[in-house]
Amino acid sequence: MTAQQHILVVDDTPQNVKLLADLLTAKGYAVSTAANGEQALANIDGRPPDLVLLDIMMPGLSGYEVCRKIRENPATALLPVVLVTSLDPNQERVKGIEAGADDFLSKPINQPELFARVRSLLRVKNLQDERLRRLKSFFSPQLAEAIAAGKGEELLKTHRREITVEFFDLRGFTAFTDTAEPEEVMELLRAYHAALGRLVLEHQGTLERFAGDAVMVFFNDPVPVERPAEHAVRTALAMMDAFDPIAKHWSKRGYELALGVGIAQGYATLGAIGFEGRWDYAAIGNVTNLAARLCSEARAGQVLLDRKTMAALEGAFEFDATGPFELKGFSKPVPAFALKHRA
Repeated sequence: MTAQQHILVVDDTPQNVKLLADLLTAKGYAVSTAANGEQALANIDGRPPDLVLLDIMMPGLSGYEVCRKIRENPATALLPVVLVTSLDPNQERVKGIEAGADDFLSKPINQPELFARVRSLLRVKNLQDERLRRLKSFFSPQLAEAIAAGKGEELLKTHRREITVEFFDLRGFTAFTDTAEPEEVMELLRAYHAALGRLVLEHQGTLERFAGDAVMVFFNDPVPVERPAEHAVRTALAMMDAFDPIAKHWSKRGYELALGVGIAQGYATLGAIGFEGRWDYAAIGNVTNLAARLCSEARAGQVLLDRKTMAALEGAFEFDATGPFELKGFSKPVPAFALKHRA
């Protein structure tokens, strides 16, 4: 236990609030307080605690209602909640369990019981937080939180959805690897992947895979987003800016590197693939092939889009028609559109 662990005490009786706050502060916890359910929810949004001690009988929102709202919010679905009541605990326990409470305390407060329950629930939360940190190293924060909240099976099962797929590829990478030292190749890839990974998460994308210098990203699954095509284009533009200093760094060493990007929109089959102990989240369909082929055709510093993606952007950006391209796996020439300026 550290002083950083934060407990929110919610009770409409000032004497009860002071008692609990004083007891917990003396044990080294950081304590904040709320006098009603509405204030409690506002406090949780502003500074999420590690645990909530929540009175049941309050004016306005009852403890049950506050607990249900905490559970309905994906960001707080796993937040430990202890209901505190002076009512018959046997009668209130079922209601509390239905509302999503983790534990119960009866008034007047038994101090050893209070501390034991707080320590136990915070220990569980620490384990959940560690699991969430591990998940976020593989999945987007939204997906990681959904999985940690127990919604992973629903999100990861095979389904079809319209998505926007984006491929990134380095121009000049083959020539670079022919002459660069292995340590230099790793240095480049680390900088490239770090910049792109940060921007993909910032723009709510799902990173399907890193394959050396080729990276595939898609938008609108497993967590839906509004205007996924726009998210994809803005990710591409931000990455072009982020790659400039990387390219200049290696240009000084005699290597010319740049980005090419391809974007396409369409339906794909999505879900978890793999085996027990090693799962990936993948998108399969013609749209992924189209984005990859457009990326291959893109010149250094160019973003190429298919017609469907361009139409979905509804004038948010300007394009020049290019192509049509004879693309592998496509029976007819495919028209494409090059991003004209940065909006």
